[in-house]
Amino acid sequence: MLKVGVVFGGVSPEHEVSVITSIQAAAALDRSRYQPIPLYIAKDGVWYTGDHLFDIEAYKNLAQVKSRAVPVILGPGNSGGLSVIEDLPARLFARRLVRHTVDVMFLGLHGGSGENGSLQGLCETFNVPYTGSGVFGAALGMDKVISKMLCRDQDIPVVDFAAFRESEWADREEEGLDHCEASLGYPVIVKPARLGSSIGIAKADDRASLDAAIEEAFRYDDKVIVEQAVQNLREINCAVLGDPENAMASMLEEPISGEELLTYREKYMRRGAGGGKIGSDRPGAKSESSDAGGMASLDRIIPAPLAEDRTDYIQSLAVRVFQRFECSGVARIDFMIDDDAGKVYFNEINTIPGSFSFYLWDPSGVPFSELTHRMIELALKRHRAASSRIRSYDVNLLAEKSLTGLKGEKG
Repeated sequence: MLKVGVVFGGVSPEHEVSVITSIQAAAALDRSRYQPIPLYIAKDGVWYTGDHLFDIEAYKNLAQVKSRAVPVILGPGNSGGLSVIEDLPARLFARRLVRHTVDVMFLGLHGGSGENGSLQGLCETFNVPYTGSGVFGAALGMDKVISKMLCRDQDIPVVDFAAFRESEWADREEEGLDHCEASLGYPVIVKPARLGSSIGIAKADDRASLDAAIEEAFRYDDKVIVEQAVQNLREINCAVLGDPENAMASMLEEPISGEELLTYREKYMRRGAGGGKIGSDRPGAKSESSDAGGMASLDRIIPAPLAEDRTDYIQSLAVRVFQRFECSGVARIDFMIDDDAGKVYFNEINTIPGSFSFYLWDPSGVPFSELTHRMIELALKRHRAASSRIRSYDVNLLAEKSLTGLKGEKG
């Protein structure tokens, strides 16, 4: 039985969202194949473990969660595993260290260093398999500006946009506002470039609100993107499962929002998860809701009520984006439809989507337990492929003879 380290929490505004997503995934793991081990990263960056960390009720008091948990130390293990050392309270003045080996890391962090490639790089340094996209895909997908640049270069349609770093914006605000007004007009949508869960997003209809929205977005990130707003907007999301070699698209969903912009509160803080049922005029369409919380609790129509040719087009675009970004595991690609112009635009990619988009796979015949299994299988496949490559060069440049040669070259 493989030991699966489920990593969640993290130093990110999306900390609580990550907790929901990962506890859902841990509950879905097939216990005949996998033994989940909680690896919780507190808001101060300290790593913990403990059985209670898979109990969602425990997180009503974060201080108590930490007080009951055991801090852990990570280190490279043997044969591609990860050594997790529990730093237990001392007995008789002796420090107690209990060592476990984790076979694969199941990454469930949202935002920050957990989704931007940093943790993925740590896993590769420790030579342990991990779920989801690699360093490149994670870092690329996290940056909305670079993502749109890549898609635009690959003839994947995106709305017009402008971007600013905080250092560029400082002392040149009027120049930046002039640029946005001249190139984009109003209304526009302002977002932190490397954050998700609708945090820090605002719509601006004039110069004053644009200035305020950009300043607010800079509270979360030092890079901000300003996008031309789609007027008659429909949001359509598609998950993709696989790797760059072989990927498949899920059913499409259309989130239903009571606000002009889908908010963090609507996504994650709605009581009575799922709310009321929502119908559709498309034959066979149904509303999805869940009591599981997280992204699964959002009102949505699955499948999205679109013509078959448009559905096929969006699914093919989603797979193209997934493969261009060299993603792996599960990602969710979000699109916008301008109903007035009949155009489809790439919006963003989530390389660790909320609830791992299980609600899009279950109607396609892939239950959550099977989804998590496939994610782990893809992680192991990538690790086997990487391990089969030459990872070092069997020449010691520091040997006496080699050092002599180097000195000669230098002289």
